[in-house]
Amino acid sequence: MVVARKIAYNVLVSTVTKVLSTILALVSIGFITRYLGKEGFGNYATVLAFLSFFTAIADLGLYFIATREISRDGAHEAHILGNIFAIRLVSSAVVFLASPLVVYFFDYPAEVKRGIIIAAASFMFSSSYQILNGVFQKNLAMDKVAVSELLGKIVQVIFVIGAIQLKLGFDWIMLALLANMMVNFGVIYLFLKKYIIIKLQFDFVYWKSFLKESLPMGIAAVIAFIYFKMDTILLSVMKSSADVGIYNVAYKVLENITFFPAMIAGLVMPIMAKNIFSNRERFLEVTNKTLKVFFLLIVPLIVGVSFLADDIIRLIGGSGFFESGRVLQILVFALALIFFGQLLNTILIVGNLQKKLMWILGGVAIFNIGANLFFIPSYSYMASSYISVATELLVVLLTGYVVMVEIKYIPQTEGFLKIMGAGLLMASFLYSFRALNFFVLALGSSAIYFIFLWLFKAVKTEELTSLIRKN
Repeated sequence: MVVARKIAYNVLVSTVTKVLSTILALVSIGFITRYLGKEGFGNYATVLAFLSFFTAIADLGLYFIATREISRDGAHEAHILGNIFAIRLVSSAVVFLASPLVVYFFDYPAEVKRGIIIAAASFMFSSSYQILNGVFQKNLAMDKVAVSELLGKIVQVIFVIGAIQLKLGFDWIMLALLANMMVNFGVIYLFLKKYIIIKLQFDFVYWKSFLKESLPMGIAAVIAFIYFKMDTILLSVMKSSADVGIYNVAYKVLENITFFPAMIAGLVMPIMAKNIFSNRERFLEVTNKTLKVFFLLIVPLIVGVSFLADDIIRLIGGSGFFESGRVLQILVFALALIFFGQLLNTILIVGNLQKKLMWILGGVAIFNIGANLFFIPSYSYMASSYISVATELLVVLLTGYVVMVEIKYIPQTEGFLKIMGAGLLMASFLYSFRALNFFVLALGSSAIYFIFLWLFKAVKTEELTSLIRKN
């Protein structure tokens, strides 16, 4: 009972702090869009795309494979993490030192080039911080990770508001990101001491064997960057900064929601890794419950955004980004598919099938780049929006096929029709009362959805408690 209460507390704290972090992130975007305008925000989004590029290049698959390895019985955590942390520091330093060379080859304004170098510095902290998260995943203590992220977001928002009030310009908006990452790393490192003391280790024999396992995931990370962020870079090269800004206001709204599937997958990954080969029944139970939770979240997201996209954009970006409403309505379907893709990717990783995942993502990335290169010149950000949906659909279909064939996992659909029913009633409310105030519609439709979930008995309490049980 004590363990169950502790887990419930961790899940509650993680959810609340993650929601607050998301709100702060959207508040920050709201200030930045109004201060920088379409073109300035387009430059900001371009810099963040390069931050994602740096993250992908130096990823090396370390995070997922390290989490998998320390979650297995008898794992030597100190040895594993000491070596992985050392690898991460080396790769981060290489990226930072190479960043000035990278920006030299792009015809960007000087402020964008400076911003990319600041982003490279931010990456050194964010990448180190990410590696340490595996310890908290194993110990089902992701609440501490969420708290560190919240504190970082608070610092960033304060920094952004101060920079805007003092009219310090684009560089200081980027320095707010660096401050965020520094706080994240500092806080999480302090929390880490409760579980393990990490000392840098340079066991090159271990490095070689670990990288042999992790590099397929590292390649997958580069490929994932290609189909997540290459569209922004291609837009910045082939179209105007304003086009990049319009696309990325909508993209940022959804990007800040992707913490839900990442957080839930992070909580269940150690349990799945422990049981996939030793306790098939428990593995299937956790996987099916996770799938149902994702479906519970996806339905109201699609319904809500479909009806309220214009109001959401007006609230976040201001009146200057009205074109982003249609983009948001399209991209919400990509977000829904990301939920399922996150679960399927996690299954492949814990099932030691990361090489197959790499090939799948590679094929999808080729499709994404080819489609964007062909359609962006004529259709700009609208092309990128539809291509994002098609890309995520391909990921789900291909990874789903491999999971069914190799893992022999067939998704269970208990309660899904009841969830769809609640979603249809939510949509009916939004359509019938669409003239009402945005906040009334948002709160009222959410209440309708959850009330009918309860009335239909779509979710049982024991389903959620079994999902977060310790093993």
